[in-house]
Amino acid sequence: MDEYHSSDTNALGFCLLPSELIQSILFSLALPEILRMKLVNKFLSYLISDQDFIRQCNLRSRSATWLFVYKKRWRRDAILHGFSDQSNRWFKICIEDLIKQVVFYPDEDIYLLTASGNIFLFASNSQKAVIAVNLVSKAVKKIPPCPLGPRGTSSWRRSGMKLVPESSDSGHFRFLFVELVGNSPVVFEYNSETEKWQRREAREGKGNFAGNDCMFLNAHNAPQESLVVAIGSEYIPPLILRPRFGNREQQASWVNVNDRRHVYGDGHVMIMRSRDQRRAKVLCSIEVWGISLRSGNWEYVSNVPSEIMEQIGKPYGVMTGCLEARNGRIRVVLMSNYEGSWDIIWLTYHQQSGVWNWVLLPDCKMKGANLAGITFSSGLSLT
Repeated sequence: MDEYHSSDTNALGFCLLPSELIQSILFSLALPEILRMKLVNKFLSYLISDQDFIRQCNLRSRSATWLFVYKKRWRRDAILHGFSDQSNRWFKICIEDLIKQVVFYPDEDIYLLTASGNIFLFASNSQKAVIAVNLVSKAVKKIPPCPLGPRGTSSWRRSGMKLVPESSDSGHFRFLFVELVGNSPVVFEYNSETEKWQRREAREGKGNFAGNDCMFLNAHNAPQESLVVAIGSEYIPPLILRPRFGNREQQASWVNVNDRRHVYGDGHVMIMRSRDQRRAKVLCSIEVWGISLRSGNWEYVSNVPSEIMEQIGKPYGVMTGCLEARNGRIRVVLMSNYEGSWDIIWLTYHQQSGVWNWVLLPDCKMKGANLAGITFSSGLSLT
């Protein structure tokens, strides 16, 4: 975590404050700061380890949404950069000592795949392995190869996987991804408690899935037609969806131009349109579409208002992003690079109110660095 500079005198003075005031101050901190405070002295460690404090802290921290960014070459800069929508600054989380427990190659590149709760999944390119890291308990393990065999980093698609922590604070989790096997989508699921993989073949047909009761994994992304698998109860086979846009003219407009980029996730697609400007591009518009549970096709949701677009429409050379839809909110992040400088845009759409919010981010200081993973996460806790 970030370096926290405090003299012994200041630490002692802080600990002499009333316990209720100390707890109130601690509750105002982000989770990485609380974990760092736990190392200051035995009194704070005891206070933060109290079950009542943990319970109240978890209730607060689990409501926060985090954005995590990871850079390449872990031996040079093995640091996760994290930003919370309940904070106003980036946190640096060093993971070198954790990763090197299972990765021994000095020049190995590690990529961040996804995160949820306290669990982070990384992919090792040379070992073709997935590494699970618990940032709070410091537990690190390699996930056994899936039934498809070892997979390199290029085999993973962000929109085709999902990490689901167990709610019992046990540290266990499920990791699901979908892959085409013989042109048919198959869902592979790893359970960290049993340390076993299961596979389920998706089927064609119609199902009665409530939007909040299932997850969507993309098996194939294409502007004209995507292949998405809806996963509900473990007792119901995964359902194949083939969302398309509403008419042939719309389909052709997405396919025949090269000024649009698509980012998929959680049954939604973000469509970004850009225009040329000298040797760069400038972002012009952003639309979000979602899968209609009635028709199974893409259904227009909303577009980013022009007043926001005027502020975020900067020149870029390359752009990537990720999208998540959870608890009535659609969150999108765009990372663009222009002449070696990175720019990060975080937007949130509140589906009930129809309002877009632009989350202002301070400089992440990534100039000259190579991006090695970006993901949203939620549910960070002390246990």
